[in-house]
Amino acid sequence: MAGGGQFPALFCRAARERGLRVHAVFHEGDTDPALGELVDDRVWIKLGQFLRMADFFKRRGVEEAVMAGGISKRTMFRHFQPDARVLYMLFRLGDRGRGDDRLLRAMADEFEAEGIAIRPSTLFTPQLVAPPGLLSGRPPTGAEEADMDFGWKIAKALGQWDVGQCVVVRDGVVLALEAVEGTDETIRRGGGLAEDRAVVVKTSKPGQDLRFDMPTVGRQTIEVMAQVKASALLIEAGRTLIFDREDFRAAADEAGIAVLCREP
Repeated sequence: MAGGGQFPALFCRAARERGLRVHAVFHEGDTDPALGELVDDRVWIKLGQFLRMADFFKRRGVEEAVMAGGISKRTMFRHFQPDARVLYMLFRLGDRGRGDDRLLRAMADEFEAEGIAIRPSTLFTPQLVAPPGLLSGRPPTGAEEADMDFGWKIAKALGQWDVGQCVVVRDGVVLALEAVEGTDETIRRGGGLAEDRAVVVKTSKPGQDLRFDMPTVGRQTIEVMAQVKASALLIEAGRTLIFDREDFRAAADEAGIAVLCREP
């Protein structure tokens, strides 16, 4: 089940290198059409068309699937076309909240009820998972580490409500919390308020199902931080994906940004 970004292509290449066939669901508004060159066949759907997805997979004998790539919040509002199965799923969720993790868990349960097991999205790409330690040439300063510690606590508290994964702080002051706008816009908003030396913290949510929606950073994250003169980034080891790690580090070093990866 392919969303946006580069992760679906990375997954498809890794799967095909192992001699596997790839049957893909493309989401209108998010999936890059060029991904079609890396799959054996595909079906385009609007977000929420569960029955079309399940029928597509079952007709092809699919017993294992992954969710790779993000679904933008804009898609959730503009291209959401829930079928009867999804409407009933939402009804069962009731007023307990419809955050990303809760919705994805519920969707995974629906697939597994159809005999389709949802596997971790990192099944064939373990090298993308962030290792612990310093990931930049420059270590964080004492002030940046203090903000990292503070931001970590705030990010974990935010995650308990299944709202977002990113926090921007400076000198012990929270400047931005991620909601529906996504990480890049959160960094722009918080970094713009700080003017410089903002610290960005991105972590997994407590109890998050890491089969899908794992926090992700890449060169673009560093470029956005550089635009607002943010100075340091803290991410979580074993629970964060880093795309193009060498390129990511080179961009951080060029911008003078300290990147630390902390154990859970």
